[in-house]
Amino acid sequence: MFKKAVEAKSHQRLSGADRKKLRRTVQNRFILLTDDLLDSILPPKVEITVSKFQNRVLVYSIEGGCPMFFDIDGRGNEIFPTVFALWEAPEMLPSFMLKGGEVSRYVIGGADLMFPGIWIPAEGFPSFSAGEIWAVKVPGNLAPIAVGFTTMSSAEALKAGLRGKALRITHYYRDFLWESAEGHYVPNAGFMEDVVMEDPSYLVEISDASAGPQTSTGNEEDESADVNDTGPSTSHTDAKNDTEEHVVGSMNELNLGDDVSANYDKQNTLSPEEVDALLDQCLLQALHTTLKEKDLPIPGSTLWANHVLPCRPPGLTLDIKKSSHKKLSKWLQSKASTGMIAVKEDKHKKEIVLISVNRKHPNYSSFKPEKKKAEISESSGERSTAQAQSDKMLEIVEVYKPSIHNSAIFASVGEDKGRLYTASEASDVVFKYIEKENLVKPTNRSMVVLDPVLCDALFKGAIKKGSAYPSEIHKKDVGSTFVGRMQPNHVVMRGGGEPVVRKGAVKPVQIMTERRQGNKKVTKVSGIETFLIDPDSFGSELQKKFACSTSVGELPGKKGYEVLIQGGVIDDVARYMVEHYGVPKRYIEVLDKTRK
Repeated sequence: MFKKAVEAKSHQRLSGADRKKLRRTVQNRFILLTDDLLDSILPPKVEITVSKFQNRVLVYSIEGGCPMFFDIDGRGNEIFPTVFALWEAPEMLPSFMLKGGEVSRYVIGGADLMFPGIWIPAEGFPSFSAGEIWAVKVPGNLAPIAVGFTTMSSAEALKAGLRGKALRITHYYRDFLWESAEGHYVPNAGFMEDVVMEDPSYLVEISDASAGPQTSTGNEEDESADVNDTGPSTSHTDAKNDTEEHVVGSMNELNLGDDVSANYDKQNTLSPEEVDALLDQCLLQALHTTLKEKDLPIPGSTLWANHVLPCRPPGLTLDIKKSSHKKLSKWLQSKASTGMIAVKEDKHKKEIVLISVNRKHPNYSSFKPEKKKAEISESSGERSTAQAQSDKMLEIVEVYKPSIHNSAIFASVGEDKGRLYTASEASDVVFKYIEKENLVKPTNRSMVVLDPVLCDALFKGAIKKGSAYPSEIHKKDVGSTFVGRMQPNHVVMRGGGEPVVRKGAVKPVQIMTERRQGNKKVTKVSGIETFLIDPDSFGSELQKKFACSTSVGELPGKKGYEVLIQGGVIDDVARYMVEHYGVPKRYIEVLDKTRK
């Protein structure tokens, strides 16, 4: 939309009434945006200008500052935040995480976001509908790089095998809208001219030639030069002076759950041999707890950032240069020489890659992983109090039951065909089968060879007549394809009560406003029983909150109840359900039939 420079037809200040209207529109559309965050994006006493373009797009900017929102239809129905607004409030939108910083080259080059470029969590994608506004982020960087709307729902995406276009990008870092702001502001050092990488102050410091968590470029010297952990949780500037110093005499005495001072000077007390032992302990902890067979092969930089660093003892930094190895590649090669792991160098990307783990090695089998104490991240405290309370009130888990397509896989590895599995657990089952049958392709360990049982589990009935069945599949596609062939179910629990298991995917709450008897508006809410909300109690609460009359009626076909509210309160009801009942935004569908 802003790929090329477009001249605005007019610029003007918003009146006081229009400023208030814009604030209401923004707050109603982005219900996770708190008043404080809204004030930081659109300060109440600061002039706001609107620029009108020939394509009907309106851009709202802080006078003398940055553009904050743009309206693609000029009517307030399709308003999006700019990257400048998202940098002020990164959690105002859900976000897709790219597989690595290198993928950002395509996004900030003007391409739409494709599913193969998105990192898929172990638990699978969250549910979303077509047309939802999502942001795009890079691993290790809190600042979004783009914004757009989904082209299909999560269910449609799974049916399509997570292929095709995920997000139609409407605005991105380095497009014309970003260029139009004076000073060409960027939020952190990870934002470079043609790529966005991890924020050095947030995650780790890697040389400029490194390509981030998933891919890396440059020579061996660059590959492992600066892998200091300088994240906020270990910053020495945040350390409390009254924290008792505890000098570790031996790495065997160091408990990964211990609360150790974050003072940077403490790291300097460790000898190279002690740093070596600490590195080895973190690697073993990662191999036991976070690194799965399905993650292999994995670039060394990704292993370091996503697995080794999170396993460090609280309060200690990890600096590979203070070890005897000095470089990440040499350290991994030394571990490979013991036979515990196998590595190779990617000659094209000039990066060391971990290709396999010998889980029968004495060092691996004798290591007992620590159970880390539950910690509340400081970053989680940045969420609004209402959202934190909502998380405690409602818990929704999407689970899956083996179907006729893949029940043979479960039986083959001795797993129960009658129980429910999370997406992560189901993925572990299929990789257990792959390991049992030795189906990883020897010449390319990122590919899995399909034997008849696995091929039927993944593709039988899904291939068009006349089309040939595939003989192999990329390892990263196995889990999502396997889960997509299972029967969806979901578990709902509220306030520590008994969990309720229901068949099928989660059905969203439907909120609709329409006109009746001339110009009177009514708002109808249905589907709240899915989230263990009593319709009668809900109606009474809304009656008091909005000072209006409400009624509860049974839906046709005995499919639940509908709450009828006098007045057009569609956005207010949606916000109330998120803040008070903890219903995730992705499970709320709104339809305003009164808008022309």
